[in-house]
Amino acid sequence: MYGVVRRYRGASQVFDELERQRAEIERLLQEVPGFAAYYLIRSGDGGASITICQDQSGTQESTRVAADWLRQNVPAAAGNPPEVIEGEVIIQAGS
Repeated sequence: MYGVVRRYRGASQVFDELERQRAEIERLLQEVPGFAAYYLIRSGDGGASITICQDQSGTQESTRVAADWLRQNVPAAAGNPPEVIEGEVIIQAGS
């Protein structure tokens, strides 16, 4: 399993739009080969997303899909790209 965390700072508008377009975001990510899970966490100044896929190619594709969606739907976000952390999942707890 691979995971990617995207940390968005100063991006309240981005999270407002992601929340409004929830069904579309879920559909797009579920189409990524090897997709396993997606979480969106809001913080005071933006937030973070966590995507889990079966392998690294899935997380890379999810990053591409997310960037394309943001460019098309929240152009103001283009000037403030997220911090991206990607790597192998070494512990998975929960359901």
